[in-house]
Amino acid sequence: MNSEWRDMEVDGAAERYMPIRIYDSATRAKAPPLVLYFSGGAFLDRDRNGESPIARSFANSGAVVVEADYAKPSENVFPKALEFAFSALRCLSGKRKQFGSQRSLLLVAGEEAGGNLAAGVALKARDQMPGEIDGQILLSPLIDPLMATASFREADGAGMRERWTEGWNHYLGSGGGYCHPYAAPGHCSRLSGVAPALILTSADDPLRDEAAGYAARLSAAGVRVKSRILPACRGWTQIYGADRAEGCAPPDELRREFEDFIGELQSRTS
Repeated sequence: MNSEWRDMEVDGAAERYMPIRIYDSATRAKAPPLVLYFSGGAFLDRDRNGESPIARSFANSGAVVVEADYAKPSENVFPKALEFAFSALRCLSGKRKQFGSQRSLLLVAGEEAGGNLAAGVALKARDQMPGEIDGQILLSPLIDPLMATASFREADGAGMRERWTEGWNHYLGSGGGYCHPYAAPGHCSRLSGVAPALILTSADDPLRDEAAGYAARLSAAGVRVKSRILPACRGWTQIYGADRAEGCAPPDELRREFEDFIGELQSRTS
């Protein structure tokens, strides 16, 4: 099923609107998981055109996926981007029956810069909407502005350091965002109580170590975590994409990880 962008009012009091794209499929479950998804782009990309293969993969597993374009209304800066993302979550939480079912699980998910937003939203939801979200899915999340891990040093040849440095500088700006746990979840000192997490990365991903480190810290804080480092691929951006190059993890593998995670969440809530 094709999807198109449309505006959704995410905060009536502030007259706040955000472009969203809804992904659905013929395999939609009776009480489908409802996934709020944020795409990547290093906090620099403003245009969202084609469908996300990640969001489509989740939808093909029976979920309803709402991709929120946080970049356009927020200009990719903190805290505005986080505020829009959180407003979208609050809106979906109040409209579960409209998009899915009252029994639908509610999750946040994101890739790269979108993984940062998903992690930040999960932290804020713990603080302001306790118990309202059921899980978070972080795919190669960009959560540490220091970019000093071993995997980053090993992967300098990938040519992403300049882009991510520019993106972090743009996102954090001069507002002290670096010190805020919602802006840099990798440096958050209080992780207990956040929603269960599925965290995926790959062996050749420059973000591998910060993703694995975040998973370990969540687990140590008592959060249920499923973490996996997928096999190496031609480049980190393609592990979750549509390309099926030899050695890459195809969308089918991402879908299986998602389905297993949803199954575990449902077994705990039933």
